[in-house]
Amino acid sequence: MTLPELIAFAGRHPYLSLGLAGLTVALVFNELSGLFRGYKGLQPAGLTALVNRDNALVVDLRPAADFGKGHIPGAKNVQLSQFDPENKQLAVARALPVVLVCKTGQTAGGAARRLRKAGFEQVYVLDGGIGAWQQAGLPLAKGR
Repeated sequence: MTLPELIAFAGRHPYLSLGLAGLTVALVFNELSGLFRGYKGLQPAGLTALVNRDNALVVDLRPAADFGKGHIPGAKNVQLSQFDPENKQLAVARALPVVLVCKTGQTAGGAARRLRKAGFEQVYVLDGGIGAWQQAGLPLAKGR
């Protein structure tokens, strides 16, 4: 297809052309915002590998009741309202990868940005949250 043919197509189908342009802009924006957010997204299999290979610290930001019903084995529960990157227990993990987990993966992003500002270099968020972990068929631990 040549450029004049593309221009003619766009002239005959303005709504399709605008839709394609809008989708393209949205995709580019999404990819660029991912590059500049300061932390990396992680799939459940990647989280498993990171814990096994690099002894990553998994921090579950969900309420204690939800955490007790089922959480990633080895995860530490920290309430979002009490989440403090300068906490002594968290500060010792500054050299380790830290993976933040919440219900859907949205809430953990704000906490991840706070960790990056506090100087943590290896910060990850479990994409899709605990729901993605469950969908992957990975085990949950119950209780505290």
